[in-house]
Amino acid sequence: MPYAHITGWGMSVPEPVLTNDDLAKMVDTNDEWIRDRTGIRERHIAREDQFTSTLAVEAAIKALQVANLAPTELDLIIVASSSPEYIFPATACLVQDQIGATKAGAFDLLAACSGFIYGVNMAAQSIRSGSIKNALVIGSETLSRFVDWKDRGTCILFGDGAGAFVVQASDKPGGVLSAVMHSDGSGADSLTLLGGGARHPATETTLAEGKHYVRMDGKAVFRFATRVMGSATKEALELANMKLEEVDWIIPHQANYRIIETAAKYLKLPLDKFVINVDRYGNTSTASIPIAAVEAIEKGQLKSGNKVVFVGFGAGLTWGALVAEWTGPIPTKKHVHPEQYRLFARLRSLIRRALRFLEGLFSRREL
Repeated sequence: MPYAHITGWGMSVPEPVLTNDDLAKMVDTNDEWIRDRTGIRERHIAREDQFTSTLAVEAAIKALQVANLAPTELDLIIVASSSPEYIFPATACLVQDQIGATKAGAFDLLAACSGFIYGVNMAAQSIRSGSIKNALVIGSETLSRFVDWKDRGTCILFGDGAGAFVVQASDKPGGVLSAVMHSDGSGADSLTLLGGGARHPATETTLAEGKHYVRMDGKAVFRFATRVMGSATKEALELANMKLEEVDWIIPHQANYRIIETAAKYLKLPLDKFVINVDRYGNTSTASIPIAAVEAIEKGQLKSGNKVVFVGFGAGLTWGALVAEWTGPIPTKKHVHPEQYRLFARLRSLIRRALRFLEGLFSRREL
């Protein structure tokens, strides 16, 4: 049975930064109030010409560069997102087209902020089953498009960004060691975005009622998160036959500094065992864990051979944790340039669109 290794990583965040002082000019709040309750100082906000797929593609190309893997070698693309570009087509299909992953199946995964953990676990399971060899898992968000900028309870929290992992098959032991995924729909109303689905399609009424904005019961989510972060970590470690003392790093979902602090107390671990960057990005939902991981690598914290736990929670309610031995890229003599495939991808896409157009003309004549 092959092992599933994380061999590539990349992140993309939009340049515009919205600070707490900026928010104080928009809504009744201030920097001290926000930092005291969340630990957040600033967050990145996508420009008008940036979308969930835009950020996802940028993160994907960087991850493929690290893995030294051509997009044409991908078997599967999973995009986890709480803010997909459309209900359908899947954002993953847009990414597949734009990076030139001609052989890859692609789908979106909706498990809110837990989605990236779910996605990496599903990719790893597919690899261990022998059905695929190479997968790309992306968490990408433009949640700023769904924030009510008059609601200080939610607008202070969310930011935009994307992070990606390449997961590959290898005979070398290591990689993803275990994972747990959980859900509890009885808490579905704690964190919602009601508008745009089949129950509340877009109408003048749903717009007037603000159903297309994120709504959250902050106290309920805080209680839930502090309860499950530690328990999921312990459960995943038990499945991996590991002790907490063997863990080098815990990379949690970056939702709130106080939640991470409480989880550390529950696990009786020092905070310096946790990778934390919520102060600079806010809650980027599915993108928060891979963004934190990429920064940990760039700072020299997360290294080959380290044991790491990824743990998160989100709307649904969902939560989960994943244990991995960090190994890095698989050594290879070849050197590829994934970014160069984007030109090929654009040309291929144009040609296929043209062929479909011509096919449509001829089929109408036959009718």
